[in-house]
Amino acid sequence: MKKGSFLLVLFALMLSGTMISCSNSADTAEAEQQEVADDNEAQVVQTSVKEEVEVDGVQVGDLAPKFNLQNIDGEMYSFENITDANGEPAKGYIVTFTCNTCPYAVMYEDRLIELHNKMAPLGYPVVAIQPNDPEVKPGDSFEAMQTRSDEKGFPFLYLFDEGQVVYPQYGASRTPEVYLVDGEGVVRYHGAIDDNAQEPENVTVNYVEGAVEAIENGQDPDPADVKAIGCTIKTKRT
Repeated sequence: MKKGSFLLVLFALMLSGTMISCSNSADTAEAEQQEVADDNEAQVVQTSVKEEVEVDGVQVGDLAPKFNLQNIDGEMYSFENITDANGEPAKGYIVTFTCNTCPYAVMYEDRLIELHNKMAPLGYPVVAIQPNDPEVKPGDSFEAMQTRSDEKGFPFLYLFDEGQVVYPQYGASRTPEVYLVDGEGVVRYHGAIDDNAQEPENVTVNYVEGAVEAIENGQDPDPADVKAIGCTIKTKRT
């Protein structure tokens, strides 16, 4: 092979390797940027526990919007047929908008399981609702919900807000975000599950547990509205 031809082949090989490396770097960078974006959007500054939180949907004291949504087992559930851990009509409902893909929702999975196991025997089951559009977040598809529930052993209902009809009626904007509804269908507490999203071992206030205890004692939860910490609910941009 002539020297000139050899140099051309060598240059072509080097150029090809550079392009592959750049392509891989670009893919990696894009994935990292998405991960950072998902995490950054969850970095919401929590308000004081006494601060009122404005929402576009229902507020504490309003009637909770009714729904009839499909659970991961294929059955349809509403307030009318949701029972507690004893198979009795529920005294209240810990309606929780959550998903598979938000880092903060994932952080709360074990705590939601614990919350349900503790509150459902008292008459207040967790009712999880997945509000994200699967076309925007494929990891939140109905099939992915079924898979995640099997992996984690969710003891609570995991309902799919198909068509994103329910969450706007509540005014939910984050995952996870809780609406504690009493037996009369009234929202009694709204917002965060506890006071430390990232470090469960350092939680000092369990807002939802405290709200249930207050209701059981014939009192109004205090605080009744605490800003939820989590990712924005994913929907198609118009």
